[in-house]
Amino acid sequence: MKIVKKIFLFLLIALVIAQFFGPEKNEGDLASIDAFLAETNPPEDVKLILKETCFDCHSDVTRYPWYDKITPVNYWLAGHVKDGKKHFNVSNWEGNSVKRKDHKFEELIEMVEDKEMPLESYTWTHSEAKLTDAQIKSVVDWAKLVRAKYALMPKAE
Repeated sequence: MKIVKKIFLFLLIALVIAQFFGPEKNEGDLASIDAFLAETNPPEDVKLILKETCFDCHSDVTRYPWYDKITPVNYWLAGHVKDGKKHFNVSNWEGNSVKRKDHKFEELIEMVEDKEMPLESYTWTHSEAKLTDAQIKSVVDWAKLVRAKYALMPKAE
């Protein structure tokens, strides 16, 4: 039994020390999404949906919940944000070609229609991010309009 107490004490001390360390925060400027919003011109209802369901993981502007202060949860969240930005990052929208932007919107439509986005793990703690069928339709309709606009633009590689 003595060994179990020592292991428990070691783990407790390690957990307390770990609280003083954490991953880098994803706290960018709201202006970083302006180019995306200006170019894609979402209607107000879609803009609100994007803010509530997408921008935390797909931009440089993340609203962190209270539990982000707890290690190792903060590393798990940081991993989700990093992965989300790798796939679709509206904060560096200007740096993408028309072809890439169109492809990202093609993926957006597919993921939202198939209810793969937002992630279920995100909606557990962000109930406002659970999209209704009407919200899904609004986002998909807007995304299809954006794709139609990109189809008319020259596609440089």
